[in-house]
Amino acid sequence: MTELTSQQQTELEAAAFRRLVAHLRERSDVQNIDLMNLAGFCRNCLSNWYREAAEEAGLPVTKDESREMVYGMPYEDWKNLHQTEASAVQKAAFEQNKPKE
Repeated sequence: MTELTSQQQTELEAAAFRRLVAHLRERSDVQNIDLMNLAGFCRNCLSNWYREAAEEAGLPVTKDESREMVYGMPYEDWKNLHQTEASAVQKAAFEQNKPKE
């Protein structure tokens, strides 16, 4: 692989992150529980990681602000527009696969 400067690596990672967020916003049909069951993370996880990175950098970002950055709107609005009730199968898979605390 081509040797990248730290700045180039950061720029590429940021571009990939923006593309992931854009993709998740476009795929509102994909439920968070499905993401958790298949990939072990969801939009809420991504927003938590964003907030944690901000905190590590000394930047005050609230949970609501980080969620809005990922969802493209307030979380409650997204839930009302796109979230469906999880099925019994989805809930059982989540309980079996959820991250250990």
